[in-house]
Amino acid sequence: MTARRFTSCTGPLSRWRQNDLYAGFSAAYKSFATEAIHIGQEPEQWKSMAVVPPISLSTTFKQHGPGNHAGFEYSRSGNPTRNCLEKAVAALDGAKYCIAVASGLAATVTITHMLKTGDGIVCMDDVYGGTNRYFQRIACESGLEVSFADCTKPELLKAALKANTKLVWIETPSNPTMKVVDIKACSQVAHEYNKDIVVVVDNTFMSAYFQRPLALGADVCMYSATKYMNGHSDVVMGLASMNRDDLYERLKFLQNALGCVPSPFDCFLCNRGLKTLHLRMERHFKNGMAAAKFLEADPRVERVIFPGLPSHPQHEVVKRQCTGCPGMITFYIKGKLEHANAFLSNLKLFAIAESLGGYESLAEHPAIMTHASVPEQERIDLGISDTLIRLSVGLEDEEDIIEDLRQALAAAVSNIRHWWSTR
Repeated sequence: MTARRFTSCTGPLSRWRQNDLYAGFSAAYKSFATEAIHIGQEPEQWKSMAVVPPISLSTTFKQHGPGNHAGFEYSRSGNPTRNCLEKAVAALDGAKYCIAVASGLAATVTITHMLKTGDGIVCMDDVYGGTNRYFQRIACESGLEVSFADCTKPELLKAALKANTKLVWIETPSNPTMKVVDIKACSQVAHEYNKDIVVVVDNTFMSAYFQRPLALGADVCMYSATKYMNGHSDVVMGLASMNRDDLYERLKFLQNALGCVPSPFDCFLCNRGLKTLHLRMERHFKNGMAAAKFLEADPRVERVIFPGLPSHPQHEVVKRQCTGCPGMITFYIKGKLEHANAFLSNLKLFAIAESLGGYESLAEHPAIMTHASVPEQERIDLGISDTLIRLSVGLEDEEDIIEDLRQALAAAVSNIRHWWSTR
C-alpha cells in the first residue's frame, strides 16, 4: 500500500505551550503525531490486518520461482518490519527515503563509504567522540582527507572546502558543547562551492520533531536512533534519510553490501518509540528549560549552554530553524575536577551513564567518558574541560529533577570543603 501523507485541515498544528516556552520558535510540523502513528503501519499490508506491524524474524523468504519473489529475498537486503520503520522515519523527516542500520556509527560508516580514496571530508569541529575517532583514526588511514572547522561560522566552512571535498559533516547541536550550526547557510556555502558535495547533518540531539535538516538544504539527515528517536534506552540503531534518488540507491546498496543492518526486533521497538516521540520531546523541552534556568541562576555554576536560553550564542539561529529544544544541557561547575566528580557522585535521580535521549535522566563527564578518545589538546581547544558536565534531562517530574540538581551541587561544595579542611 502506498504510504499516505496526512495534511491538517484545521490550519497550523497547535500545541499546549506552557509559559511561552515555544515563543519565537518555528511553527510545529503539521500532522507530525498522525504520521508517526500511521505512516508505514497500514494494516492492509498484512493478510491478518494487524494494526501493529508484526515482527518478521524470518531470515529468508519463499520465492514463486527463481528470482520471482514477493518483495523480499533475504532479511539483510530487506525485511518487512524494517520497511515499516524506514517509511515512518522518512515521513517524519519530510523525506522520500530512509535506511536503518545497526548503530549511529554504522550510519556514519555507511555514508562515508560513498567516498573513495583521495576524497575530502570537512567535519564540524565539535562532534560526538565516536565520530571524531572514526574520521581521525579510521577514515584518514583509509585514504580519505579529513579536516575540521567551526561550522557555526559559515566563512570558516567555506575556507576549509577544497577541490577534493565530497562530504560536509555537520552536527547540530554539537556534542558536548551544544554549538548550533545554521544548516541553511552552510548547505548553501557547500553547494555553491560544488553542487556535488553531500551535506550530512547529524540530527541526533534534536530529533525529527524539533528539526528537519533536509528542508534546510542538507542532503542527508542521520541519527543515532539509540537516543531520542527510540527514546527508551533499549535499542542501538542508526538512521539516515534523504530525498535524492541517487543517494538512496547508493546507500541502499551499501546497507546491504556492508551488512550492518538492525534486527527486526530492534526495528519493532524503535518503530514503537516513534509513536510517542512528539509527547516525549515536548516534556524533554519543558524539563530541560526548567533545569537550565535553575542551573544558570545558581552561583555554584560557571556557565550553562542550552540552546533554549537567550544566553546561548546561537539562540536566534535555533529559533529560526527549530520548533523547540531537547533536554540536553551542558554546564561548567565552578571549581576543579574534584567538584565535577563530587557533583556527579552525589546525584540520586540522575544516573551517571553514557548515551542520552531516553526517558530517564542521565549525567556524564565528557572529558573522561564519551569524549575520552578525542585528543587532549583538541578537547582543551573545544572547551571540553574537567569541569564540563553534560546532562540528558528525562521525563521525570520537574520538581524532582531540580531538587536532585540542587542537592548534588550543595553536596559537591560541602564535600570539597571537607576534603580541603582535612588535608
